[in-house]
Amino acid sequence: MFEAPHLSRRSLLRSAVLVVGGSLLAACQSASSPAANAPSGPPPTQPAAGAAPTTAAAPAVQAGAPSLTIGSVMGVTGRYASLVEQVKNGYELAFADLNKSSKLQLQLKVLDDESDATKTVQRLESLNSSDNPLALLGGAGSDLHAAAAAVADKNKTPYLGVAFALLSAHQKGLKYLFSPFPKSPQIATTTFDLLDALSPKPTKVATFHEKTDWGAELSGLWKQEAQKRSYEVVADEEYTPGANDYSALILKAKGANADALLSLPTPPDGMALAKQMKELDFLPKLTVFVRAADSLVWTQNLGKDGDYVMNAPGWSPQLKFQGVKQVVDEHQAKYNKSAEALTGAAYAAVQVLFDAVNRVGKADRDALRDALAATNLMTVAGQVQFAQDGTAPGMINVFNQWLAGKQMLVWPKDQASQPPDFPAKPWAQR
Repeated sequence: MFEAPHLSRRSLLRSAVLVVGGSLLAACQSASSPAANAPSGPPPTQPAAGAAPTTAAAPAVQAGAPSLTIGSVMGVTGRYASLVEQVKNGYELAFADLNKSSKLQLQLKVLDDESDATKTVQRLESLNSSDNPLALLGGAGSDLHAAAAAVADKNKTPYLGVAFALLSAHQKGLKYLFSPFPKSPQIATTTFDLLDALSPKPTKVATFHEKTDWGAELSGLWKQEAQKRSYEVVADEEYTPGANDYSALILKAKGANADALLSLPTPPDGMALAKQMKELDFLPKLTVFVRAADSLVWTQNLGKDGDYVMNAPGWSPQLKFQGVKQVVDEHQAKYNKSAEALTGAAYAAVQVLFDAVNRVGKADRDALRDALAATNLMTVAGQVQFAQDGTAPGMINVFNQWLAGKQMLVWPKDQASQPPDFPAKPWAQR
C-alpha cells in the first residue's frame, strides 16, 4: 500500500465523497487484493477523514453479493465543474442500472480535486491508501487525466477516462490506461471532414489554443489537416488559460478575414472569448469550441450569442445506438433536465468497466486490466475496442451545434438529426 501524502484538514474538508450503487463497503480493504476483505453483508462505508459523505439510494442486491470500491477523483468544483457534472451524472446512472444485473456489486467513491492537477495526484494517493480501489474512473480535462493516469499506472490500478482527448498521455507506455473517447487525431480529421461537406466551405481558418499540452497537440493537428486539404491558416494564436483579455487574438483573426475558428477553451475561458468576439464584432461563418460549449451552462450564460457554435464532446443524446433513449429518459427523471453531451460518454465508460469486471468475476486488478484490453462491447456511445495504447480509435466522433438554445447532432451524417446550420447568422439578426 502506498502512503498517502499529507493533506491539510482544510483540503480534506473540500473533498466531497459520493458513494453510489451496490452494498456499502468497509473503508479500508487489503492492499494486496481488493477482494481480500469483501464483506458477506453490507457494512457501512467510513468516509475519508474530514470528507463529507453523501449516499445515493442503492438498488436491491442479493444477500452476500460482493461489493467493491471504484474510485474517482474529479473537478466537482473549479474550472471543469460544468463538465464534471455531466460525467458524474453519467456515472451515477450507469452504476444504478448496471448493479441490478452485475455478479459483483460496485460502489463509486468520488473525491473533489477542485480542477487542480496537483490535488488530483494528492487525492488519488489518499484514495489508494484508504480504499485500495479495484479501478479508477476519471473526471474531465485532459491535463487532470494525464496526471491521474500516471498515478494509477504507478499503483497498478486500471484507469478509465472520458472527456479526455489528449493522445500524448497514451504514448508513455502506461499499461493500465484506457480511454473510450475520441482523441485529438480523430477530432482534427472529422473537423475537416465536416468543413469539406459545407457549401460553400470556409477557406481561411484561425485557431486559438491554450498554452497546454493538449492545446499544442490539437492545434498542431488542426493546422496539419488544414494544410493537407488546402485551407489557409490565417491565424494561429496561443493564450494562457484563465486569461481575461482575448482582444489581440480576436482582432488578428478578424483582420485576416478568418471564416472558420477552431478552439479548445475551458468553459470559463470559452464564454469570455465568445462575449469578447461579439463586442469586437468578429463572427466567423463557423465556430468550433471543443470543451467550452459542451455544457448547458453555455446557453444559460450566453443565450442567443451562444448559438451556431459547435462542439465535439464524444456523444449526443440524439445518437441512434441502443440504450441511448433509456439514458436520456433516466437523466430527465433523476436530474430534471436533458442529458448533456458528456453524460453518455461517461455512461459508456461504466458499461465497459462492468463488462470487464463480470468477465473476470473477482477482484483482481491485473486480471481486470487484461479484460479491459480485450474489450469488444457495444455501448451507448458505440462500439468500444481498445488498441494496445489504451485508445479506442474506432469510436464515433460527433459534432453538436447550438441552435435555439439546444444542442443538435449535425455530424456524422448517418447519425445526424439535421445538417449543420451554416453560415452563422450575424449577431444582430438572432
